[in-house]
Amino acid sequence: MISNKAKKQIDIWVAKYPEGRQSSAVMEALKIVQAENDNSLTTEAIQAVADYLDMPGIAAAEVATFYENYNHKPVGKHTIRFCHNISCMLNGADDLIVYLEKKLGVKTGEVTKDSLINVKKVECLGACVGAPMFQIGDQYYENLTTDKIDEIVDGLRKKSK
Repeated sequence: MISNKAKKQIDIWVAKYPEGRQSSAVMEALKIVQAENDNSLTTEAIQAVADYLDMPGIAAAEVATFYENYNHKPVGKHTIRFCHNISCMLNGADDLIVYLEKKLGVKTGEVTKDSLINVKKVECLGACVGAPMFQIGDQYYENLTTDKIDEIVDGLRKKSK
């Protein structure tokens, strides 16, 4: 379930912790395995990480289900992580999320028919000064408006053609 390439990457993280504390690398290990599995974690993949790190499966599952950066069902090529915490909500995030869902033809948690984009509501992304905002990959998009959303989504679609 875990490729040799992934094991090598995980071992780099394991080496950063004291001997016998390999389970401390669980967050990065889950991230690495998720990336190799269409950006999604199955129960089997989580258990494989737990086995590799010699930790209880439930402990790895607790991490994988607590943090929002792990996916447990198929996602699009691009995940739009839309902040809906207080600063973003006060600045119109809820209305913009509805706008984005209509534009894409999906609800939050669903993937577009072309498997290109999915929308995920997340808690604070730490960019309150630029609220409302969302994240795609490592890129933050702040001070969102419907026009900015159109530009960003249309850009993603053009790049994927």
